Order: sequence, then structure tokens, then C-alpha cells
Amino acid sequence: MTTIEGKVWKFGDNVDTDVIVPGKYLIGDIEEIAEHVMEGIRPGFADLVQPGDVLVGGKNFGTGSSREVAPRAIQAAGISAIVAESFARIFFRNCINVGFVPLECSTAGAIEEGQHLHIDTDTGVVTVSETGVTHQALRLPTEIGEILEAGGLEPFLKQRIGGRT
Repeated sequence: MTTIEGKVWKFGDNVDTDVIVPGKYLIGDIEEIAEHVMEGIRPGFADLVQPGDVLVGGKNFGTGSSREVAPRAIQAAGISAIVAESFARIFFRNCINVGFVPLECSTAGAIEEGQHLHIDTDTGVVTVSETGVTHQALRLPTEIGEILEAGGLEPFLKQRIGGRT
């Protein structure tokens, strides 16, 4: 069982990749880019995040371009997972590819900023620590869990192929 625990940072519907990582910051290494994550809608956000925190979103989180750097930057800023009502398809897949946990939970809107979550990624159970209220996210298929455990698609494939070219 993989568990994640962290403080909630909440965002609304249709958060797009341009506000997750504003285009003017796409130059540089991922640590520099992470310093500006979510700056488009919450200036200074990256300075507030503590390692392990959890981002909670509304509907269609990660809409917009297919920038793989968007989930990488959120992850590099210290966020351990995203729980959202729904995800843009490409963003969701990019999360998996980079080894970053996205959980789709139709009741994520009931989770409040500042609360602390305990997430069981195997079962999809999201528990609000302060109240004990649980939310059921969609369970990720075993194959996706294996990719996440490996740290993303590239490390997963290297394990499977065994370094063969």
C-alpha cells in the first residue's frame, strides 16, 4: 500500500497548463520552473508549499497544452499528488508518465484548503484527517500503479526491458 499525507492546496475548475507553468518560465531547469508553479493564479504559491502537500482541483484540471513540464513542475515544487474532480486527458497521462499521482474523485470539491489528507493510492480512499470523512477516488489500474511505483514511464520501461536497446 502506498500512502500519501499532506496539507491541501485547493484550486477550481479548468486550471490550464498556462497558469500552472506560465510560458515565460519554460526556459531553465525544472527546479527554476517549479519556483513559478501556479503563479498565474496564485502568486507566491511555490513558496508556501511544503514537501508532501496535496493539490485539490475541480473539473478538467490541467486543460490546455500538452506540456509534460506542468505536472513535473508541480511535483518539483513539493506536491505529492493531485486529487481532482476530473482531469484533462493529456495532463492525466503526463502525470503518469512522470511518476506523479493523479486521482480522480467526484467529491473532491468538498475537500477544503488547509485540511490534511491521508491517501491510500492502492484503494483510492482519500481521508480528511481532521474529520475522518472519506472520499472514494477512482482506483488506478494495476498497470498504472506499477508505472507510478517505478517513478514514471521511462524508469518502468527500463525495468521491464532490462536496459536492452
